Amino acid sequence: MTDGRRKDNGIAAEDESGRARPRRKRDEEVLDAAAKVFAERGYSEASVQDVADELGILKGSLYHYIRTKEDLLFWLLEAVHRDVEEILEEVARVEGLNPLEQIALYVRRQVLYNLDNLQRISIYYHDMDRLSEERLAKIVNQRHAHERFVNGLIREAQAEGLAEATLDARVLTNCLFGTVIWTYRWYRPNGRVSRERIADLCAGFALNGVVGEAPAAGR
Repeated sequence: MTDGRRKDNGIAAEDESGRARPRRKRDEEVLDAAAKVFAERGYSEASVQDVADELGILKGSLYHYIRTKEDLLFWLLEAVHRDVEEILEEVARVEGLNPLEQIALYVRRQVLYNLDNLQRISIYYHDMDRLSEERLAKIVNQRHAHERFVNGLIREAQAEGLAEATLDARVLTNCLFGTVIWTYRWYRPNGRVSRERIADLCAGFALNGVVGEAPAAGR
């Protein structure tokens, strides 16, 4: 092994970009178990033994996949990014949408993902800083790609007269992600408001903030 990753099998197999990625059903089961344990116990308090117990295997068997507990955290965050990168790429490929419509679609898809993956999203935002410096930098760099994407759409909307051009696009980007991210803190799966309705409300709220006082031309 090098830097905690297996090259040929298990969770640590790498894709063409060099990122660790799960490859088999059992690997996903390991990640699901880690997410459940970390979310319920907290990453700091949870142990590799806890994850093994959740899987119903011996701790030694779990070390077939990992070298340290941090490996599980890192691979969980990598799994989140693989999923949300697919969302970004799919939104970017949709034709015939103006920038505001793309923003709305992006927000809606991201919110739905967050609501459907509460444990993993909670761990992402609570425990990311517990990664080693190199791994943290990798995760942060992946997140910046989403910020650049949204910031670019906001600037396009401003240039086309669809949004208030005097508003700071970077601040608007941060506000938009605040809307997307914090849903995991208050959403209740069995609550009175459906996940679809929440996604629609978040998309509308984000758009209203981006548009500002500009005319709603082209919407």
